[in-house]
This record gives sequence, C-alpha cells and structure tokens, in this order.
Amino acid sequence: MIKKGLRVKILCGKDKKKEGEIIEIDRLNNRAKVKEINMVKKHVKTTKEKKGGIFSKESFIHISNLKLVEEKNKKKTEAKK
Repeated sequence: MIKKGLRVKILCGKDKKKEGEIIEIDRLNNRAKVKEINMVKKHVKTTKEKKGGIFSKESFIHISNLKLVEEKNKKKTEAKK
C-alpha cells in the first residue's frame, strides 16, 4: 500500500529511475505527488496580493508508475532500538 511519506521509485516517464518521497495522494484518481518529480511550469497572473510569474511545482503521477523502495538500513536501526 502506498502512503504519504514513503519513498518510491519512478518506473516510466520523463523522470524514470528517479526516487522521491510521496507528499500527497489522490485516492479517487489513483494518483500521487512525489517530491521533486514530474515538475511542471505554472503561469500566475499578477494581482494586488500576489506577485505573478512562472513557478515550478509537482504534478500528480499515476500510482501504477511507482514502485515502493524498501530501505534496508532503516529497518536494521529500528530493530536494534
């Protein structure tokens, strides 16, 4: 099961073979946001409250394109405690 905070590896797409941490999950559409993966440009118009410009942010990626990464070192340290 994929949960927020777990490390995953990207299986296909422009960020193939990269790893990252899940920051948000959309269960209805089977999609997840991964930190620093699938970055897109967002054009924001200037308003009185906010300065406009072009911002980069993460976009959702389908869960079928993700693989959980088991951290062996983490498990060993938890077992010792």
